Amino acid sequence: MDKKVIITIARQYGSGGKTIGKMLSEEMDIPCYDRDIIRLASEDSGIHERLFGQVDEIRTRSLKDILTSKSYDPNLIPPESNEFTSKDNLFNYQAKIIKELADKGSCIFIGRCADNILRDYDNVVRVFIHADEDYCFQQAKERNSMSDSDLKTYIRKIDKHRADFYKYYTGNEWNNAKNYDLSLNTSKLGFEKCVEVIKDYVNIYCK
Repeated sequence: MDKKVIITIARQYGSGGKTIGKMLSEEMDIPCYDRDIIRLASEDSGIHERLFGQVDEIRTRSLKDILTSKSYDPNLIPPESNEFTSKDNLFNYQAKIIKELADKGSCIFIGRCADNILRDYDNVVRVFIHADEDYCFQQAKERNSMSDSDLKTYIRKIDKHRADFYKYYTGNEWNNAKNYDLSLNTSKLGFEKCVEVIKDYVNIYCK
């Protein structure tokens, strides 16, 4: 595409946010980044990818963590520090990669608080993808072999983790529509219509 645009997608588990990101990537011919950020942050920092993955997979945070929010700090902790592999420094390395990729050209980011990290950038379209509970459950059931009760618990844990993670690093509520330009319900619109709405928004509001 001719104009530079960054699309960030936050999503409930099972709502299809990642699928919509991939569909947009193909239709708009721009890259989409998800867990690729972990690999790139590992290569940039020299910190083993496994450590980034462990932080990324933490499902709960302490009450102190949730109440004491952080934000992206461009001043990275040096390797000689004991805090070099702290969760906050790992997040800051991921944020650094997100900014570098956004500087290069149009792209799509899935999760990772990218909407907040890039809050000062032009032409950033912040999208939240959600869906009805039953819809998310059915979508998740197609790719998980858990029992129904275990899967429902798992979905709640994933969404709680995403909400806590977002609150900790942005100070904002993850599922608050005020944080986004578009809040789309896939159980009502479907994937194709969501892609269409996002593309229309980009064409109208991004200069």
